[in-house]
Amino acid sequence: MSRVGKKPIPIPPGTQVVCRDRALVVEGKKGKLSRTLHPAVDLTIGDGVVEVVLAVETKNGRALQGLTRSLVANMVTGVSQGFERVLEINGIGYRVEVKGSTLVFQLGFSAPKDFELPAGVSATVEKNTILKLAGIDKEELGRTAAAIRRLRPPEPYKGKGIKYAEERIQKKAGKTGTK
Repeated sequence: MSRVGKKPIPIPPGTQVVCRDRALVVEGKKGKLSRTLHPAVDLTIGDGVVEVVLAVETKNGRALQGLTRSLVANMVTGVSQGFERVLEINGIGYRVEVKGSTLVFQLGFSAPKDFELPAGVSATVEKNTILKLAGIDKEELGRTAAAIRRLRPPEPYKGKGIKYAEERIQKKAGKTGTK
């Protein structure tokens, strides 16, 4: 059995969880999220908690129970507290600025790179090199942060590029030049 899937999900005050016809809707003070549930799992909504139960007892069903529990927990956390992801830009002349819902990156290329933020994700910039992304959907926020990181991944010699704030770049030794 899935240990993660058995844990109940507490519902914070001010958050509503509704499940009708395999469609889950979670609404809170930060916004509203919805998701379709897999037929192998069901939800039991009780006194301030949500539990994920198996509809079909299979090995795949037990795996889906843990996955569904994590997804629902992320939805509840997202609409009540929200999520944040921090990216750092390292390199001489590398910077970012916000223009409406577009991010404009100077990353050492001949022209600036524009990145359009998806709906539900907002960005703030500190000191031109620290980019903070915020949103209620953890999945969309992670996908957006990964797409921004792909614009200029950190290189292993000097560490120039875009990296996550908690990421540590393993640096390589350069050429020594001895004869």
